[in-house]
Amino acid sequence: MIRKQRFIKSLSFALCLGAAAVTSGLAQAKTFRVAVGDGAGGTQHQLALKFSEVFKEKTGGQHDTQLFLNGQLGDEQATVNDASMGLLDFSILAINNVTPFSPSVGVLTLPYMVQSLDDAIALTQGEVGQQLVDNTVRDAGVRIVGWAYSGFRVLTNSKQPVQSLDDLKGLKIRVPNNEIMIDTYRAWGINPTPMAWSETFTGLQLGVVDGQDNPYITVYAMKFDEVQKYVTNIRYLFSIEPLIVSESVFQSQTPEVQQAILDAGQAATEHGAQWLVEQEDKIRAELTSRGMQITDAANGEQEWMDKAISQVWPKYYDQLGGKENLNKILQSLGRDEI
Repeated sequence: MIRKQRFIKSLSFALCLGAAAVTSGLAQAKTFRVAVGDGAGGTQHQLALKFSEVFKEKTGGQHDTQLFLNGQLGDEQATVNDASMGLLDFSILAINNVTPFSPSVGVLTLPYMVQSLDDAIALTQGEVGQQLVDNTVRDAGVRIVGWAYSGFRVLTNSKQPVQSLDDLKGLKIRVPNNEIMIDTYRAWGINPTPMAWSETFTGLQLGVVDGQDNPYITVYAMKFDEVQKYVTNIRYLFSIEPLIVSESVFQSQTPEVQQAILDAGQAATEHGAQWLVEQEDKIRAELTSRGMQITDAANGEQEWMDKAISQVWPKYYDQLGGKENLNKILQSLGRDEI
């Protein structure tokens, strides 16, 4: 009888320990929230989907993610602020919305700095990219762990075809609240309208603004063809959209989970670049079939480029580490110094 009672007590104790271990394991499991500025079907969404897939796989299914598209968790700059305070886990957003928090990333928004997908990959995946990651951790309390490449921001509007800078006059163009982008349009002779991303579709729909610029993929994902008719192919800015994680959230993870985040971010980055190559021409054709009229800037866009580089770049030399630093970046891309 005594042995039986001891056995029962031992069994009960073992079961309690097992239950405690299971409960502990469940307590460590987490579903991370990922804010996505764009809607479904775009590069940001593709980056998020691939990151989520690989992250779950790398953590053996213990951790998962939940995506919040179309700015459901606030405008893009608000998500940086929330992540810096540890109130949000991840966010995918346009690089220009990180710039107010970490000015050095503005090098990626200098007009005509990035002139191809190869340039974008070289800058973000090399020494420059690592410096930007380190600076953003220091300045903003968020860590860049992945990059979406969405292509050149083309100009759209609802009023008329635009080929020259003279055609821009009189148009109300929405831009993000980003100094470099605002100054670029001023160099082109118009005063643009800064507007939050979450307000842009409604602003175009109601005629508060006539146009905006974004990559073809974003135009398609956000259904801008419903409120815009004319597209001008310009190459002043290649849209790069980082995946950021709250640094406090990142540091609170085990080394294994941290590595899973980094590995998933790299896998998502590579997937996103390939997806852009495969999809951009198809999306451009689809937008044409929906009635958008596409034209090229006149004379190879030379006037646009000359004005933007000569008037905008010098204003930001100091903010971006000096003219010498910019020349090093240009050299790394095989381009002439300024």
